[in-house]
Amino acid sequence: MSIRRAIAVFRGEHEFHINIVGRRRLWFLLSGTAVAISIVGLVAFGLNLGIDFQGGAVSTFRNASGASVQEIQEVAAENGHEEAIVQETGEDEIRVRSESLGEERAELLDALAETAGIDRVAISVDDVGPEWGQQISTKALQGLIIFLIAVTIYMSFRFEWKMAAAGIAAMFHDVTITAGVYAILGREVTPETVIAVLTILGYSLYDTVVIFDRIKENAAQVALVQRETYGGMVNASMNQVLMRSLNTTMTTLFPVGALLFFGGETLQSFAFALFIGLLLGAYSSVFLAAPLVAVLKEREPRMTEIRERAARREGRPARVAPAGDSEAGKQRDLVTAAAPRRPQPSAARRRKPKKKPRSKRKRR
Repeated sequence: MSIRRAIAVFRGEHEFHINIVGRRRLWFLLSGTAVAISIVGLVAFGLNLGIDFQGGAVSTFRNASGASVQEIQEVAAENGHEEAIVQETGEDEIRVRSESLGEERAELLDALAETAGIDRVAISVDDVGPEWGQQISTKALQGLIIFLIAVTIYMSFRFEWKMAAAGIAAMFHDVTITAGVYAILGREVTPETVIAVLTILGYSLYDTVVIFDRIKENAAQVALVQRETYGGMVNASMNQVLMRSLNTTMTTLFPVGALLFFGGETLQSFAFALFIGLLLGAYSSVFLAAPLVAVLKEREPRMTEIRERAARREGRPARVAPAGDSEAGKQRDLVTAAAPRRPQPSAARRRKPKKKPRSKRKRR
């Protein structure tokens, strides 16, 4: 592809010609493999839930004395917190994660301050009870369920239940892989992560609805569906909106990437989930949701008949009307599709060339 044509495609002046629906088995295999790996990661490693979900305490302080992680771990164990996890989060910063401090709070903080060579008031403590963490987890799960129910109802009324099923499958794909990445990498799940996941679902739904709108618009062109089958029409629709979807995703990834690489710790936790989810949402809307709709729709008796009839005749290139086509143009397509074709004469009825008459022999 020349540079001039690549720029024209990038600007949306030319359409792609990728056989997305025809290669649906490849996309389904890639998505299924990624989902399976994510589920294995979730089962094997589990999610590293923050204290906001399971309760506990996080003590952060500056290690002025240069004490080792092992020394601080022993101090926490001596004060009733054998399960405490000690991490170095910076050049001279220590984070101690443990159960809720409870009655041993004062003794533990005094011991940590003495070991680190700082005052007790310099230790930052974030203490969350287990009941509060359980309440946050329950509310997050309830919000996710309500969101999925509302999306299913909306898409069923806006389009049809088969498109709603494909959209929900795409969102399940995005959330499962994002959770699997968090489990495999061991990243901490915080309330900011939950917000990012809900944002991912909303963005994935937005991209899917735009694509389904295009498919529904082209499905109204009976001539196109009869010539190219429903799967061919979906493939043509996807090539029309593919560059638009990619451009929308890239313009969103730029600010999210800036937060991921240059933001603070809280912003990075939010941006990481958002960055992964945006990439997955752009992929699933194009390569998972749309081919899945084509598979479900082509199982209908009418679409099966059209596909079998198209397989018996020689295929012709489809002409997809742009979004601004008038009703007159659509009617012209319908008339063209319904017009009877001139029957071709059979081989038996074809005229045979006349034979030249034999010349009569002259009598002597």
